[in-house]
Amino acid sequence: MPAVELPVQKWPGRIHEVTLGGNGRKKVVVGGEATLPFLHFEGAIPHRPAIAIEVHDRNPAEWAENLRQVWGSALKSPAAWAKKASELGADLIALRLSSAHPENGNTGAEAAKKNVAQVLEAVDLPVIVLGPEVAEKDNEVLMAAAEAARGQRLAIGDCMEKNYRTIAAACIANGHVAIGKTPIEINLAKQLNILISDVGVSRDAILMDPTTGALGYGLEYSYSVMERLRLAGLQGDAMTAMPMICTVGEEAWRQKEARVSEGVPTTWGQAKERAILWEGITAISLLEAGADIVVLRHPRSVELARATIDKLMAGAGQRSA
Repeated sequence: MPAVELPVQKWPGRIHEVTLGGNGRKKVVVGGEATLPFLHFEGAIPHRPAIAIEVHDRNPAEWAENLRQVWGSALKSPAAWAKKASELGADLIALRLSSAHPENGNTGAEAAKKNVAQVLEAVDLPVIVLGPEVAEKDNEVLMAAAEAARGQRLAIGDCMEKNYRTIAAACIANGHVAIGKTPIEINLAKQLNILISDVGVSRDAILMDPTTGALGYGLEYSYSVMERLRLAGLQGDAMTAMPMICTVGEEAWRQKEARVSEGVPTTWGQAKERAILWEGITAISLLEAGADIVVLRHPRSVELARATIDKLMAGAGQRSA
């Protein structure tokens, strides 16, 4: 039988490339895709999706015990935690300044500067710095973090509707990348990208977090919105063509399926394995939807995501002419 020629879609748009790190620190570049996720035969996918491991600036007592056990004494120090994450193969470190939350310590600018400086000294990886997601505290600690890491090209977030001007301005002044976070809705994501751009942040210095749901908790809707954002970007809409970052670990580990070991049906399976799979499957699904950075918590989930990325990127040399 004659060979069947596969139809090939040529897209007029391309996802913006964003570089993190540099200036003596390792670089990670994300974005640049000219096709849908992992369709190497249709167009260029110049950069692998990146894996960040989440680190907190305080010991997260509320985390599931099996997750706390795997990090052990490293939880006592963000620098030690980041170093261990680096040794386990993280591409980036995602430092969450959770101690600044009014209910978790209410620390301020000085603590943020100290913790960011310690993590930067401990590892040579690019760093993402996330606030406690309380607008006033985010403004305080993220501005301090941006100043403490001037020139290191961190990703700073989250810029949200209430505070994007302050954080975006800090990114411009100190040479960082801004992360825009919106509820799961394509038009809100686009609008925030426009607003951040209007402040003066260049398109190659914006990541978007469209907010994601975990497996069984809105994953399908998240997937649909991310897919639509990627399609719009490839169709030439420059304000939806930013690389996407997903805080997978935060979403997956807050669900009961990743936390509960007693009083559940035996068909749920062994609790430790179930929790890892909950995070891993969520991550892999969102990578297929177009995530350029996934932020994970458990080392085993990191292994699952990395192995999947390896397989999906194996066809990178098979792009059509």
